[in-house]
Amino acid sequence: MVEEQNEELKHLVRIMNTDLQGAKPVQYALTGIPGIGRRVAKLISKDAGVDPTATLGYLPDEDVAKLDAAIGNLENLAPCWMLNRQKDLISGQDRHLFGTDIMLTFREDINNLKKVRAYRGIRHERGLKVRGQRTKSTGRRGSTVGVSKKK
Repeated sequence: MVEEQNEELKHLVRIMNTDLQGAKPVQYALTGIPGIGRRVAKLISKDAGVDPTATLGYLPDEDVAKLDAAIGNLENLAPCWMLNRQKDLISGQDRHLFGTDIMLTFREDINNLKKVRAYRGIRHERGLKVRGQRTKSTGRRGSTVGVSKKK
């Protein structure tokens, strides 16, 4: 603790092109990167040899570089059930996506469903519920809420 007080806290730490809060512990600060949750963040910090409860802003640059390298190596580190893109449609491999790649891939998947004219794609096009939820009484938007009487 004495060493941490002598060093100055970095309020923003940049990892994987994302600014993370330096005042948080490593395992919670890493969750600021899209695609990394609490379990994956703890796994990454343990693999990098960094204490998960240490404050991110007090870490030396070498440890931050280790964290960045561990994030890049997550596909080899984590079991396949922990990855967020299993059996990719194009490559057939298990991958883990981070940052803007998640949103781009998600949008690409929805556009592919629309192009193929799959049921889910059609529901996406029409702005309706996709996963089989009830639509008779819920999910209404605009002025359709309530009962309108005939005149």
